[in-house]
Amino acid sequence: MKPAFLEVRDLHKRYGATVALGGVSFVLSEGEMFGLLGPNGAGKTTLLSILSCLLEATSGQAYLMGQQLSLSDKEQRRQIGIVPQELALYGELTARENLLFFGRLYGLEGPGLRKRVDEVLAAVGLAERPDERVDGYSGGMKRRLNLGAALVHEPRLLLLDEPTTGVDPQSRNHIFEEIRRVNKAGVTVIYTSHYMEEVQTLCPRIGIIDHGKLIACDSLPALLRHMPGLIRLRTADVPPALPERLRQLPNTRLLAQDAQGLELECDDVKLTLVRLITLLNELRLELTGLEMEEPNLERVFLHLTGRALRD
Repeated sequence: MKPAFLEVRDLHKRYGATVALGGVSFVLSEGEMFGLLGPNGAGKTTLLSILSCLLEATSGQAYLMGQQLSLSDKEQRRQIGIVPQELALYGELTARENLLFFGRLYGLEGPGLRKRVDEVLAAVGLAERPDERVDGYSGGMKRRLNLGAALVHEPRLLLLDEPTTGVDPQSRNHIFEEIRRVNKAGVTVIYTSHYMEEVQTLCPRIGIIDHGKLIACDSLPALLRHMPGLIRLRTADVPPALPERLRQLPNTRLLAQDAQGLELECDDVKLTLVRLITLLNELRLELTGLEMEEPNLERVFLHLTGRALRD
């Protein structure tokens, strides 16, 4: 078993009577791509701020490569890159000047820094327009440069807080490619997003945070087992024998029936569908309508956090 690269132990953060984090714990191995989902105000940004050494926890500890994170440890900060939710760029400077500035903050200088800036500009797709003021960039270009600023010092832990907010599909795809590239090179990544399809696409392991607590943390297949599949069918006729036989199908539950059809909940949609077609053939019933709904991350998320809107 790999040793823990990042270990979070019972982190709490309070602002007076407000609890932002209520005891978050998890462990990441080096090179993991970990997704973090949660409604607005769930505590995602607070957690990332603590892990990036920008905010002190009320209690609990976090360890990076065996060393407790500290706001005053500059060497630890050099191991961490943060892409904040809000753009952290200087609009009056060019892309190159921004990266040179951020590189110097991390102690880089001279020809090595200039070479690294050229590498990052190429990696985020800005090598052809490096000397234009950032104020004139599109939203997608700014987001790509925001990622570049977090990578210029070659961190070992990359924290991404909604990195694709408001970007076009091309820029989103470019950001994905660069995140996958640095992760494949060994960088450990924590990726937060409101776009569940992004997390589902990128992250083998996913945590769901709500009201300051980690309420689920597992691989995607394991999380999907929280939810059953749904099958809705309509037939030309619904004889009494049909619902009776449906109740006898393994790992299947009849949720509703009316003159228009029936709704089933099942553990395996594909297997249940095969059994269902066999049953309809036996009863010589004509299938006039069919809808299937496989478990997905969005349904799991809504099941665990509730459907009410949050401000």
